[in-house]
Amino acid sequence: MVVGEELIPVPRSLAERRACARKRLESGFQMWLATGSDGRGAHLIPVAYVWDGSVLYTATFAGSRTVANIKAHPRGRVALGDTTDVVMIDAGASPIDVPDINVEIAERYAEVSTDPRNHPEGRFVYLRLQPRRIQVWNGFHEFVGRTVMRDGRWLESSVD
Repeated sequence: MVVGEELIPVPRSLAERRACARKRLESGFQMWLATGSDGRGAHLIPVAYVWDGSVLYTATFAGSRTVANIKAHPRGRVALGDTTDVVMIDAGASPIDVPDINVEIAERYAEVSTDPRNHPEGRFVYLRLQPRRIQVWNGFHEFVGRTVMRDGRWLESSVD
């Protein structure tokens, strides 16, 4: 579409954006994870992840600010991609002790990052991130219709 002299890209459909989110989740392994706490503000870390088709898993130091934030406020915000093409995920978050993680998840995680199972018990924890809302956009022209998941369910029609 052309407005004045400016070429404005046509926004992708909801189905295309859902497919983009799924593809990025399935093919990627790096993300930004933001958590928050009372009085200390936001905390952002880069971490590896694995996706099992419905849940993201990552791991970090058991004594980290990220884990403390999640214990106090069991949620996180994940960003995949870059500022010009992003998948933004609001998720419920919970820690999982290393001995309690599903073996398949642990094996897959070890392929993309440090294996927490090779460190002294209690040094690391896995984090389970259950998506509640997912948004996808690749520019201002896609702000409308960017929500592809709401309340943990993939959408069939636009809500924004």
